[in-house]
Amino acid sequence: MAPSVSPARPRALVTGASAGIGMAFAERLARAGHDLVLVARRRDRLVALADRLERETGAQAEVVCADLNDPSALARVEAITAADENLVLLVNNAGFGGYKPFLSIDPKTIDDLIDIHIRAVTRLTRAALPGMVRRGKGGVINVASLLALSGNLPPDPLPFRATYAGAKSFLLTFTQTLAGELKDTGVQVQVCLPGRVDTEFHSLQGFDTTKLPPSMIAQDIATAALAGLALGEVVCVPALADPASLDRLAESQLAVFRAATQSKPALAPRYREAAGVS
Repeated sequence: MAPSVSPARPRALVTGASAGIGMAFAERLARAGHDLVLVARRRDRLVALADRLERETGAQAEVVCADLNDPSALARVEAITAADENLVLLVNNAGFGGYKPFLSIDPKTIDDLIDIHIRAVTRLTRAALPGMVRRGKGGVINVASLLALSGNLPPDPLPFRATYAGAKSFLLTFTQTLAGELKDTGVQVQVCLPGRVDTEFHSLQGFDTTKLPPSMIAQDIATAALAGLALGEVVCVPALADPASLDRLAESQLAVFRAATQSKPALAPRYREAAGVS
């Protein structure tokens, strides 16, 4: 009789895995029976996390030290993602805030914000999906922020967020639209919108965290996102008790879209009046 071969364990790739929400995802996924690919810039933290999770859970964790703002490093992680036949989950979590008044933020910081929150997420998602769709299973979680919905909020207590919040708004629309494209493929996508989380994220930027809104813990963010994915939620707001408010938001957005795409669109009267057009 031929020896039995144990089935390969499912694998999850987590970016920004060395601390905070990314580490919480790694811990929870390891305890749920996943092997891991851990991606971040700080090798010492990744190695320590991988060793601890192997001791505690038996999970095998591959450490990939990479700065996803670096095109060559991003290409390397893309290749790892695309080639992994056991990949069942991609967690795009890497990021930073870079809060500054838009008129004083330097172009390099703007580029870095766009690269890490938009380019890296889009490229890694594009690398992961063909294999997942071919296998008929898998998921992508894009960790964004409640600030994706903050365009109409006053600046206090989180000012100077235009570029960061704009990037997170991209993730919201990108994920919602992608969910429609992936319908009936067996592959799910989700955008997670946490509020403030008790991690090093804000303190590293010099914020006085005592003056910021109350926070959740990173473990609860990972718990909500993974449970929400199992529930089929495309938009996960970990602290939102009544998800009906998300339905109302979607309905109001659709109402605007439909009203502006009527059968014969015409210049709105207020613009005709303001421009003196008859």
